[in-house]
Amino acid sequence: MWSVITLNDTLQITSEQGFPAELNLETHLATPYTTSDVFWKVFSFREKQKIRVYQQVPVRNFLVQNIDGKRVYRGLIHILSLDQDYDKKITSWTFTIIHLNSPEEMKMAHRLIDRNKQTDYFGVIE
Repeated sequence: MWSVITLNDTLQITSEQGFPAELNLETHLATPYTTSDVFWKVFSFREKQKIRVYQQVPVRNFLVQNIDGKRVYRGLIHILSLDQDYDKKITSWTFTIIHLNSPEEMKMAHRLIDRNKQTDYFGVIE
């Protein structure tokens, strides 16, 4: 039998898909938020295409904001719950942020984790 389930360690979403509005990137770059600003606040997201499975608590997942196909590594999260609709082939979930990257950490993360010049939002990959 063949199954269409994607295993992830990265939650990559756009603003349109529900990336938390209170984590405005321009504001964060000018006056960085801290982890304590959002620690243990529960965020939810609905209906990402495909059935997905994420690392379970206490294992972290990466929180990545997708901006026009470019990736910004915003921090680390715990996925608290998943809802998988097998008929519509969508996944919904709740998550909490356990670490919010500083602007310097966001730039460094792409260089260390992704290493893809085409998805590099900050232009740090040569």
